[in-house]
Amino acid sequence: MTKPQALDHDLTGKMLIAMPGMGDPRFDHSVVLLCAHTDDGAMGLIVNKRVPDLNLGDLLKQLDIETASGNQGAAVHFGGPVEGARGFVLHSRDYPGTPGTLEIGSKFGMTATKDILVDIARGSGPQATLTALGYAGWGPGQLESELQKNAWLTVDGDAAIVFDTDDGGKWSAALKKLGIDPLMLSSEGGRA
Repeated sequence: MTKPQALDHDLTGKMLIAMPGMGDPRFDHSVVLLCAHTDDGAMGLIVNKRVPDLNLGDLLKQLDIETASGNQGAAVHFGGPVEGARGFVLHSRDYPGTPGTLEIGSKFGMTATKDILVDIARGSGPQATLTALGYAGWGPGQLESELQKNAWLTVDGDAAIVFDTDDGGKWSAALKKLGIDPLMLSSEGGRA
């Protein structure tokens, strides 16, 4: 058994942008915010794919959480193919969170406990949120391998793209942040 190599650089807080022709339809045109990246693997949330026919109000009702605020129509996102019934709230750092809140750089936090949903329902939650079911996960070295195969581009996490841009425009907006015109991308990779 080989020991995982030390990371050259930590991609926590970066956005992964799926390249055309990735081959996995679950990640086609996806933007993933990486919540954790270590020698043991990586974990992130897809931020631009909605769960069909489910909104925050529906989710709160399923969890028997009374609502007082008007954000019940907010989308619930498909965070990734791992643990699809598990919920995560990606949020702005203005929320103090709980002992289980994961700090993701200076811009984001992620909380996976019911109390954040209660706070959101009461109107005392974070200023910006994205609720997701499931997550995207990579084993040791798997993400690095996918990056070497040109499956993903990386860019700094951007709260305006994650929280304020329409889901249909997030992939293009993330590419434009890199100075790339989406129409100029090819699904064919090369090596020099």
